[in-house]
Amino acid sequence: MAPMKVYGWAVSPWMARVLLCLEETGAEYEFVSMSRSGGDHRRPEHLARNPFGEIPVLEDGDLTLYQSRAIARYVLRKYKPELLGLGEDGSLEKSAMVDVWLDVEAHQHEAAVKPIVLHCIVNKYVGQDRDQGLVDESIQKLEKLFEVYEARLSGSRYLAGDRISLADLSHFSFMRYFMATEYAGVIDAYPHVKAWWEALLARPSVKKVMAGMPPDFGLGRGNRP
Repeated sequence: MAPMKVYGWAVSPWMARVLLCLEETGAEYEFVSMSRSGGDHRRPEHLARNPFGEIPVLEDGDLTLYQSRAIARYVLRKYKPELLGLGEDGSLEKSAMVDVWLDVEAHQHEAAVKPIVLHCIVNKYVGQDRDQGLVDESIQKLEKLFEVYEARLSGSRYLAGDRISLADLSHFSFMRYFMATEYAGVIDAYPHVKAWWEALLARPSVKKVMAGMPPDFGLGRGNRP
């Protein structure tokens, strides 16, 4: 069977989530690089893959998927279900905890971090003003969130338990860029969170995916994705 294809641009945090899962599983795949600035995501051939004109998109034979977390779950169910709390060593309880912390990442963490990344990194390169009030508000939300993470990680090595899971890996996408802002030092007040983040950074899969994610999205060199 032909290898899976994943479409998008490597600097995207949503793309990173999918690439990280593919690298963790060792699955064979082809990365089809697209240009956002060139409008590739609005072309008819891509809209046929994803009617919302977004990335990433995964093709696996006759199956086409979009939405990064859905793709991530599919890849892991197929190749490495233990990262979802499933498989021989998994259980209903373990998979449920993975789901809980995936939802926290989706609805709490990304919501707090995304405005910081947008206003502290992206806006200065695309001619948009920085809303410092929104940044300050988001930092406060993140600090409260990290208090919850600190409590959780003081009792377990990873968010869903003592083994790494998609719940942890999924955080890398936006944390990579948050840690490139002037607010990265916020994490120092939470030693268990910091240790958890450093453990993620040490993974070969993370190092490989991160190599395609310059801290300024490549915008500082005029390389718009």
